Amino acid sequence: MKDSFKRRDFIKTASLVSSSWLVPNFVKSFPVLSPESGNEGKVLVIIQLSGGNDGLNTVVPYQNDIYYSNRPGINISPDKVIPLTDNMGLHPNLPGLASLYDEGALSIINSVGYPNPNRSHFRSMDIWQTASDANQYLQSGWVGRWLDANCQESCGLPSMAIEIDDSLSLAMKGEKAKGLATNDINRLYRHTRNPFFQALAKQPQPAQNHNHDKVAYLYKTFIETTKSASYLYEKSKVYRSGVLYPRSPFARQLKTIAQLIVANAHTRVYYVSLGGFDTHAGQKWQHARLLKVYSEAMAAFIKDLKRHNRFEDTVSMTFSEFGRRVRQNGSNGTDHGAANNLFIVGGNLKKAGFYNQAPDLTDLDQGDIKHQVDFRQVYATLIDNWLGYDSRKVLSTRFNPLNFV
Repeated sequence: MKDSFKRRDFIKTASLVSSSWLVPNFVKSFPVLSPESGNEGKVLVIIQLSGGNDGLNTVVPYQNDIYYSNRPGINISPDKVIPLTDNMGLHPNLPGLASLYDEGALSIINSVGYPNPNRSHFRSMDIWQTASDANQYLQSGWVGRWLDANCQESCGLPSMAIEIDDSLSLAMKGEKAKGLATNDINRLYRHTRNPFFQALAKQPQPAQNHNHDKVAYLYKTFIETTKSASYLYEKSKVYRSGVLYPRSPFARQLKTIAQLIVANAHTRVYYVSLGGFDTHAGQKWQHARLLKVYSEAMAAFIKDLKRHNRFEDTVSMTFSEFGRRVRQNGSNGTDHGAANNLFIVGGNLKKAGFYNQAPDLTDLDQGDIKHQVDFRQVYATLIDNWLGYDSRKVLSTRFNPLNFV
């Protein structure tokens, strides 16, 4: 092999590597925050419950006759509910959230949604991830636009936004900058240490002109991937959790996030998903199992952060693309709905407990809960008050922030 690749050889080789198992689906750039970003050290963890979590069986109106009359086969009986107030409580598989509520570290925002809700999984998730109107189609995500607006072109550090997954959500994709997606930091590092990958990374940088744009981009990707993988690998070795996490994949994902937070990786936003919430049939058992997975993993994650004094620096937001219909269907499940509850967890909340009134089950939109809070108000709050940036530059308009952080 010659000391340097020819242009055609580089393209051929890069295409082969990028389409194979050697490189996960994270062809991304790695931005560094500019000095104007502010609020350094504060971390946002975004948790997506994919499929449309049933909010009414998560935060249960256990004194509401309308709830029970509409759900004779799938309701959570009052004696099973974990009571939070005289009329609202949590699913019995959420004791960890109940403890956070008691200590003032949980804010429950009811009836979160947007005007003219869409009941398609894919479209509604696009709306939530891009922060668009229901009739607006955007190609960049809200976190990605925060990266675009807030970051420099060149990078000496790994991405400021990391998704613990094999592929990157639209929320994390900007026009100029994108987050990094990896489900296993050790595996990512091993892949980039492959001799073939290393040989590519050592080649001289191609000239920056229109004839070599694709080559330059691929080269930049290899270099940044190698540097980022090495940095994250070294950071992940700094800390080994003493907390016993459950054995679920979701818990392992949160453990990875905790390792990087405690090790002071230069990452401001983490993104993780838990799927399976599309409960059209046989909901009661399936939903209970998923909430148990979520609750137990979150309990270990929060314990880990507290043990290392990082809980007050971290806020997590748990959302789903929509809720479920109020009335159960004929298969002992629930169909796609609209507005839903949303959880904010943190050790430094300004407003904990129930942020607003419970959903009004006497005033529905085609059988669905109406939204009281636009989800972009939640995003605006997190961008303005937690990440320390002007949300109007990310969301393109002013959404009145809430005061939970």
